[in-house]
Amino acid sequence: MKLVPSLSAALISLSLVLSLPSAHAQITVSLAEVPAPPIAARAYVLYDASSGQTLAQQAAGDRFEPASLTKLMTAYLVFQALKDKKLTLTQTVPVSERAWKAEGSRMFIDPKQTPAVEPLIRGMIVQSGNDASIALAEAIAGSEDLFAQLMTKQAQKLGMRNTSFMNATGLPNPQHYSTAEDLAILANALIRDFPNEVGYYKEKEFTHNKITQPNRNRLLWLDPTVDGLKTGHTEAAGYCLIATAKRGDADKSRRLISVVLGTTSDVARTQESQKLLNYGYQFFDSQRLYKKNEPIATPEIFKGTQNAIKLGFDRDIWLTLPKDKFTGMKATLTTIQPLIAPYAPGQKAGVMKLTQNDKVIAEIPVVALENVPVAGFLGRGWDAIRLLFK
Repeated sequence: MKLVPSLSAALISLSLVLSLPSAHAQITVSLAEVPAPPIAARAYVLYDASSGQTLAQQAAGDRFEPASLTKLMTAYLVFQALKDKKLTLTQTVPVSERAWKAEGSRMFIDPKQTPAVEPLIRGMIVQSGNDASIALAEAIAGSEDLFAQLMTKQAQKLGMRNTSFMNATGLPNPQHYSTAEDLAILANALIRDFPNEVGYYKEKEFTHNKITQPNRNRLLWLDPTVDGLKTGHTEAAGYCLIATAKRGDADKSRRLISVVLGTTSDVARTQESQKLLNYGYQFFDSQRLYKKNEPIATPEIFKGTQNAIKLGFDRDIWLTLPKDKFTGMKATLTTIQPLIAPYAPGQKAGVMKLTQNDKVIAEIPVVALENVPVAGFLGRGWDAIRLLFK
């Protein structure tokens, strides 16, 4: 069996403290040796989007009122509707009385007009317009209540296990809640699934009906590497911010996501988010261990139309560790034995175990990279005999 000779030639991705899908790797590395700075917030999470690792957290699983951070899920469903061609950016949307009279922040849509979807998206994202959010929800589901049910279903699909949505805006409701952990999952999914549409979140202002309102995310002015995402505030929630930044050269850039909930002011949520992001970039490095669809081994396979099968990973594999902690890594590949056709691309065929100083750092599923159909009668018969002597 041909095997990648060293970690320097290839590299790894992993799932982590966040409850990401089970198809991701299992990581047991401790990051506690680099304690996070004091963060003046009731809950927070710092998440590395490349590796899927949580670098720091506090009260990450506690339920909180998400306030306007809710609109990230509203946007997710709007972007999905656009992708599915259930909406178009130029499509006009009627403004209901419920949308027009929405409480809280607004983009001030006129019920006598029928605004297009794209300005409503900008009003929802840049101006945090509750009226825009409701109008978009009604355009997709017919009513905000039905749209909220879709929001909760999508949250469950994404792995947000402690989240419930009752509206599209984030206005207070006892059954409307989420966690810092779940909101990090949502932010990561939004960036991953809609990389072009998230460009709206870096717009610093938007004008509608001759009313210009600035984006409430102050970090857009203070840190040029920040390109989103969303602020939120209610009396119960406090001042909240989900921020994301991308730093580094194009081929080695890292994206971090910070979720800060329950600070005492607009200034505080900005400062604490900046503190978390700087901590993540200053004290941690991410390295790509293996490239997507790059063969790492070609073990023997039986009863197939060929005698060997290419194995690898169905995504880039990254690992985040404290700086200068990547030395002494060892990779061990264990494959299912014997490998018997048929095998399809993406089908699990083994596990790559990454260790350091005899401690397991990660276990990453290895999959088939090619299709190996079942051989004909004679081929299967010959391999059946060979298997008797293995």
